[in-house]
Amino acid sequence: MRVIKKAEERRNEILDAADELFAQKGFDGTSTNDILNKVGIARGTLYHHFKSKEDIMDALIERYTVLLLGTAQEIAADKSIPVNERIIRVVMSLNISNENGKEIMEHIHKPQNALMHQKIQKVIINGVPPILTEIIREGIDQELFNTPYPYECMEMIVAYTNTVFDDDIVHLTNEELASRIKAFVFNVERLLGVESGSLMYMMKMFDSGNGDSDE
Repeated sequence: MRVIKKAEERRNEILDAADELFAQKGFDGTSTNDILNKVGIARGTLYHHFKSKEDIMDALIERYTVLLLGTAQEIAADKSIPVNERIIRVVMSLNISNENGKEIMEHIHKPQNALMHQKIQKVIINGVPPILTEIIREGIDQELFNTPYPYECMEMIVAYTNTVFDDDIVHLTNEELASRIKAFVFNVERLLGVESGSLMYMMKMFDSGNGDSDE
């Protein structure tokens, strides 16, 4: 007897299978036949839910976006956390410290998933500045920061960190990385109009994985 599943259930089943295959074989190395065989469905069923393999990838990226930005939005909205600490927590959540996020990052950084990587970067560059901007505006109200351009500052910062601190785009030695991190904090202080050295707490964002990079 043929099993008939609800549309949402079938859609998620296809996405789960594609996610697993993309992780194993890469987006480029996975065919629609691979997905069909893994799920055990006819081609018509697949195309009822998705127009193409890239459409499946876009749906996966939308799923990733919920994971990547959902926690950050919750932290940003928590007024019980001081502004400076909230910035750190938001950025740390975007550094993907949780297990699901770690898998996502390992997944999209594979060479065969270059298009996925590019699309995730677009999500981050467009989705993260508004989250951080709201925190910066609170800091301005509290006279912690002084800038007429809170959104633009965050856009510059996110664009920089999402490229220069991405190993797939810029390859840095430990010494070069340490220098970039110090320069980053130095320039963020100026963008936000605060005293030199007052944002050194931001170095915490780079502790994981870079522990002794400046020694």
